[in-house]
Amino acid sequence: MTTATLSIDLDAIAANWRALDRASASGVQTAAVVKADAYGLGITRVARALAQAGARRFFVAVSEEGAALRQALGPGPQICVMSGHMAGDTEMVHDLDLCPMLNSIDQVTRHLESLPGLPFGVQLDTGMNRLGMEEAEWEAVAPFVLEAGPELIMSHLACADEPDHALNELQLATFHAMTDGTGVPRSLAATGGILLGPKYHFDLTRPGIGLYGGRPYEGASRVVGLSLPVIQTRVVQAGESVGYACGWTADVPSMIATVSGGYADGLLRALSNNAVLWDGDTPCPLVGRVSMDLITVDISHLSYVPRALDILGPHQTVDDLADIAGTIGYEILTSLGPRYTRRYQEGSA
Repeated sequence: MTTATLSIDLDAIAANWRALDRASASGVQTAAVVKADAYGLGITRVARALAQAGARRFFVAVSEEGAALRQALGPGPQICVMSGHMAGDTEMVHDLDLCPMLNSIDQVTRHLESLPGLPFGVQLDTGMNRLGMEEAEWEAVAPFVLEAGPELIMSHLACADEPDHALNELQLATFHAMTDGTGVPRSLAATGGILLGPKYHFDLTRPGIGLYGGRPYEGASRVVGLSLPVIQTRVVQAGESVGYACGWTADVPSMIATVSGGYADGLLRALSNNAVLWDGDTPCPLVGRVSMDLITVDISHLSYVPRALDILGPHQTVDDLADIAGTIGYEILTSLGPRYTRRYQEGSA
């Protein structure tokens, strides 16, 4: 092995989608969120696996992602763009049959004037204060927006990964108040919202992180593994230090492996002196600072020099690594760098 290998189990992604589809209430459509290059795992291969599993509606963040997705999937599946109809997007939205989620009066005006009769949805702000129209804005434009026939009205929960958070019920009530009686299909639940239960499901759920094996979907199948090749080993004597700023000092003579991978590859500096890599079932501590391209690992307790060590695998998930770094699994996934050789696994189910 000469390069780090990121293993992506497409069968597991498909299995997670099917499980979240089953968890959605009867009669509810289950979409798939594949923004940020399918959370860093490759939109083309991931989206095709999801489409084969049964997904017919997909969500991306921006129109450019929608273009890549349309190229991967071809005509047919609906592609919803959560940033809406931005200035300069009109030709792309038209030519690629994208469905923008309109977030403001400006976007409503832009879409209905430039692309009358073409599909669109609406995003409402029910308390997250990020994207979407607030109640007063929605009241002002709802009559003619509803007359134009939106495909979907959606909002996004801010605290769905905290089931007891009071904002969940408040956002649910606000969504009802803003949308009841419209006769338009509705969507409120991403992965966390699916797990909150059927009253959050409405007509469509749109799982994201749960597809890729992350919290809050604790029942998810494991999707990713990351194996990093050992480049060199050396004996570090007691009192000698390793890496930048003398980040770790040996107490006893130690065998240190220099391993390919660093913060340019998404291995956050906060993992310095904190993370563990694995040789099979044996943990090996990361020692010293994470640098741009390299990390150093204490393998003194091994009886041989391994060709590679795993930083993601059966013993350590993206969420485990995120906990060590003081972040979330989303950041770990979407930071996985382009230098990894991506190896897709499918057809084993």
